Order: sequence, then structure tokens, then C-alpha cells
Amino acid sequence: MTKTRKIIYWIATLWLSLGLAATGIGQLIGADGQGGADMMAKLGYPRYLMPLLGVWKILAVIALLIPKFSLLKEWAYAGVFFLMSGAIYSHIAANDVFVETLPGLLLVVLAVVSWYFRPESRKTISAA
Repeated sequence: MTKTRKIIYWIATLWLSLGLAATGIGQLIGADGQGGADMMAKLGYPRYLMPLLGVWKILAVIALLIPKFSLLKEWAYAGVFFLMSGAIYSHIAANDVFVETLPGLLLVVLAVVSWYFRPESRKTISAA
């Protein structure tokens, strides 16, 4: 792995982890604001879904940052992709302005970049 690929991977992974951790903690404590109870109600989701989403995001951060467990990382990337693409779709379906989709879109892009540039040691099947 080249130094450039490693730098891209870690920048994308750390920003993705920071975004997931921040929104996950906010959902766990039930904070209002971006991704909070008001947003969930506006999108038509019940409030009790927030802590579950928060736990999933925190678990994804842990899975992405700990060494080894490559299969778990693949599942975490998939989960983040599904979670964030679902958020984007929810905003579109609710006729929100485009700006409301940007946080989810950013996290999807960061997840794809992190997944694509991940080191061989973090892949389930390494090319021999």
C-alpha cells in the first residue's frame, strides 16, 4: 500500500468515524437538532428509533477503528452505507431541501472512500 493510499484511507476513516460518533452520541442522548428528535419526527420516524440508530453508529465506529476483524469491518461498511443511503432517501421522500441530504451524502462518500482505500490487512480476501 502506498503512502498516499494510506493517508487517504485514514483521513476518510477518521472523518467518517467522527461523523458517525457525533451523530450516534446525539441520538443516544436524544439531542434535538441535526439528526435529533425533531428531524426524526419530521421524517415520520418514531422517537424510540433514535437510540437504536445511535448504538449502531457507535458499534460501526468501533468496528472500523479496531485492528483485525475484517469480516466485521465489511459488515460495518455495509451497515453505514445502508443507514446513510436510507437517511438520504428519507429526506428526498419528505421533500426536504437538498441541503438536508448533505450530511448523509458526505458520510456515504466517506464510507465508500474508506472502504475502497482500506489496507490489505483490513480486507476479507486479499489478492495473492
